[in-house]
Amino acid sequence: MQQINEDIKSGQFKQMYLLCGEEAYLRRQYRDKLKAALNDGAPMGFGTTGFVENSVENSMENSMENSMNSHYFEGKEQNIGEIIDLAETLPFFAERRVMVLENTGLFKSGGEKLAEYLAAPAPTAYFVFVESEVDKRSRLFKQVQKEGRAAEFATQDERTLKRWIGGILKKEGKQITESCAEYFLDKVGTDMGNIRLELEKLICFCMDRNVVEKEDVDLVCTTRISSHIFDMVAAIGDRRTKEALTLYYELLALKEPPMRILFLIARQCNTLLQVKQLKKKGFDNKTVGTKIGLPGFVAGKYAAQAAKFKEKDLKRAVEKCVEAEEAVKTGRLNDTLSIELLIMSVL
Repeated sequence: MQQINEDIKSGQFKQMYLLCGEEAYLRRQYRDKLKAALNDGAPMGFGTTGFVENSVENSMENSMENSMNSHYFEGKEQNIGEIIDLAETLPFFAERRVMVLENTGLFKSGGEKLAEYLAAPAPTAYFVFVESEVDKRSRLFKQVQKEGRAAEFATQDERTLKRWIGGILKKEGKQITESCAEYFLDKVGTDMGNIRLELEKLICFCMDRNVVEKEDVDLVCTTRISSHIFDMVAAIGDRRTKEALTLYYELLALKEPPMRILFLIARQCNTLLQVKQLKKKGFDNKTVGTKIGLPGFVAGKYAAQAAKFKEKDLKRAVEKCVEAEEAVKTGRLNDTLSIELLIMSVL
């Protein structure tokens, strides 16, 4: 991120950029800022965390002004020949022709022809690739990494997210304690796009106050479904069956399909099993998180929960989830009752 920020500030750009990784919010932010800057666009805004904040008005205005020299391609099955032809076309009264390609899958397969072109592109052609997943062994990835910049936006760690949250609230003249920020993250999750939306709700709700309290979070923020499932499994493990059922009924009241709840319970139990097995081998939380695709601080919470269970009980829980699904699909039980019985007997 730092190198891209420096390129934007200095106006000295590479001809190709790749924005990839799990954090969609950051991918979108840097996509829009790069596009605006490459089109001689809007002024930049960098916060104390180094994250850029997008200006909707500037992005829209810039898009309209540069539509003849800016091209956006989304999805698979792109015509690479046409893209190359556009790249070879001189820009209209501008320095650059900007090509934004998003979620094309070219960094997993089919990108060889474009990689060959990028070895010697037209000097006025600039590319911004945006992908959630890439194969770092691919020819296209290696070409972009060699001649441009490849930035991977992973899920941010807890410290970074709390600093970002504090910075956003500070701009609005508000404060939040570290413990309240942790509680907020537990409730809404680590997705930055969702965090931003929930913060907007908090800011509006606390309009006449300077400090955001835990009670405010409870009143206006939406609990992510995975947090409900995490708490439900914890309640099941502690034999707090009534509380587990209450959480289940809350999910049903939110119109969450019973079979999706079953899937999430099964995934939670399977994740806990994997965490327990990895911790047994001596891995730290960060390594565990890397191996199963969780941020280190989230893996730590899973490790704490997994420590309360025996490995054989988690294996049996996963098996019972499979049995519950089979009971529904074969018509022996309806979905709502099947999951109620599962909650009462799974551990």
